[in-house]
Amino acid sequence: MSLYEWLSTKRSLITEKNIKQVNFKIPDGLWIKCTKCGLLMHSKTLQKNYKVCPQCGHHFPTSSHDRLQQILDGGSWEPINSNLSSTDPLGFSDQKLYASRLKDIKEKLGLTDAIQTGLGTIGGIKVAFGVMDFRFMGGSMGSVVGEKLTRLIEKATSMKLPLLVICASGGARMQEGMLSLMQMAKVSSALHIHKKLGLLYMSILTSPTTGGVTASFAMLGDLILAEPNALIAFAGRRVIEQTIRQDLPNNFQTSEYLFQHGFIDLVIARTQLKTRLVQLLGFYVQ
Repeated sequence: MSLYEWLSTKRSLITEKNIKQVNFKIPDGLWIKCTKCGLLMHSKTLQKNYKVCPQCGHHFPTSSHDRLQQILDGGSWEPINSNLSSTDPLGFSDQKLYASRLKDIKEKLGLTDAIQTGLGTIGGIKVAFGVMDFRFMGGSMGSVVGEKLTRLIEKATSMKLPLLVICASGGARMQEGMLSLMQMAKVSSALHIHKKLGLLYMSILTSPTTGGVTASFAMLGDLILAEPNALIAFAGRRVIEQTIRQDLPNNFQTSEYLFQHGFIDLVIARTQLKTRLVQLLGFYVQ
C-alpha cells in the first residue's frame, strides 16, 4: 500500500504511530543525496538537470548514453565501428579472468568497450563525436578504444569534419599491456594528420581524466574544455608529493587549477556545454 492510498482511506487523526504501522516501499534510487552539499532531491530532478546538483553545481558521474542525448541534436547520432570488441591477447588473469570480466561488463552495460564513436550534429553542425564511458572498466584505454578513436579521427579527416571527444578515463588498460600503451602514439599520429589539414579538434575533459589518456589525445585539442572541479592528472597526487617532496595545493589537479595555469581553455558547466559548443563550432564553420 502506498502512502497516498493509506491517507485516502483514513479519516481519523494521523499520528506518528499510525504512520509507522504502514509498510511503505520506496524504490531504490528514487531519492539521491548530493555528496557535496547534502541536498536530497528526486532522481528525475537530477536527470532533468543533466545530473548536476541544482543547489551547489556538483557534477555527478554520467554515462555515455546520457552525454549523447545531452549534446547531440535529437535523432542525429550515427554510430560507427560499434561492432569492435576487445579480446584477451595476453590471457590476463588477476582475481578474475580478463575475458570473463569483459563478458560480464558488456552484458551489464550493453557496450562493447569504453568508448562510443560516430557522427552527429550539434546545433545543425555535423561533427565526428566520441564519448568515453567510465563505467566500462574505469574508461581504460585498450586496443579497441584506441582503434575506434583512430578510425573516428580518420573519418573526420576524410570528411573534413570538426572532431569532438569527451574524455573520462583512468588511463591505459593494464590487462592488455604494451598493446594498450601503443594506442597513445596511434591516436596522436592520426590527430597530427587531422591538424595538418587545418581541421578542428576539441577535447572535453570530465572527471576523471588521468594516465595515458591525459598524456595523449586528451591534451592535444585545439580547444581543451573541462567540466567544473574535474580531476585531471597523469600521476597520482601522492606519487608527485613523494617525488618532489613538497605539499601540493588543495585544488591541485582540478580543472580550475589547470585553467589558472594555462593548460585548458575553458571550464564549462554541463548544463551549458551544448550552448557553448554551438557557439564555438559556429566560429569555426564560418
